[in-house]
Amino acid sequence: MARSDPLDAALDAAQAIAFEAGRLTLGYFQAGVRPELKPDDTPVTVADREAEALIRDRLAAAFPGDGIVGEEYGGEAGRSGRRWLVDPIDGTKSFVRGVPLYAVLLALEEHDVVTVGVAYFPALGEMIYAARGRGAYLDGRRVSVADTPDLARAFVSCTDPGSFERHGRGDAWRRLQQACYMRVGWGDAYGHALVASGRLELMLDPIMNAWDCGPFGVILPEAGGYFGDWSGNETVHGGEAVSTSRTLLPRVLELIAG
Repeated sequence: MARSDPLDAALDAAQAIAFEAGRLTLGYFQAGVRPELKPDDTPVTVADREAEALIRDRLAAAFPGDGIVGEEYGGEAGRSGRRWLVDPIDGTKSFVRGVPLYAVLLALEEHDVVTVGVAYFPALGEMIYAARGRGAYLDGRRVSVADTPDLARAFVSCTDPGSFERHGRGDAWRRLQQACYMRVGWGDAYGHALVASGRLELMLDPIMNAWDCGPFGVILPEAGGYFGDWSGNETVHGGEAVSTSRTLLPRVLELIAG
């Protein structure tokens, strides 16, 4: 039975829609799908487009007054003051290589505040999700960020090490690497999900679109952590991203600033 609370109803719908879209993508995963290159030199596949079309159809039917902003088909204005941020396949480069770390991302914004977020990893069978004030959950189990007390014992990850230099963040990235215990490469949305579920202490991206990170604007805070830009502002619109714990955040920001 559908729940009557608007946030609970939105979370239930987002989980169901993300799961359905994820199952669609699995029909193309490791099936030899050839990508096209968009003007920004990033790949897109038939799976991206079909999954976003499905998500848009389901959202329009369930929440006809809400706006939608998606990676592949742009924005549609709404009337409700709410809008959905949609990435049908976050990690398309992983997807086309047959690497199972890609995700379907759905987030609900209400007056620029993310209130519902779902990140579903179809090839892994993992879903992490949250609604504001309800906590963060991984496959039904409540999760939180790690309680690691300092960076000297922390694992740090990123999507593309070369991107830091390209975007003028090379020095900050080197300082953070030197300060941490282990440097790994669990990238895209999966790295941020790992921080929220206590399996990683720090995830950084020097460039980020809102649809690539929307769910983590609520998942990380509900897991007791921080998600935002490199200056300490909690936002999915900062053009960059950091996920970490509240304990480690001051030192992370100090190292970023140099």
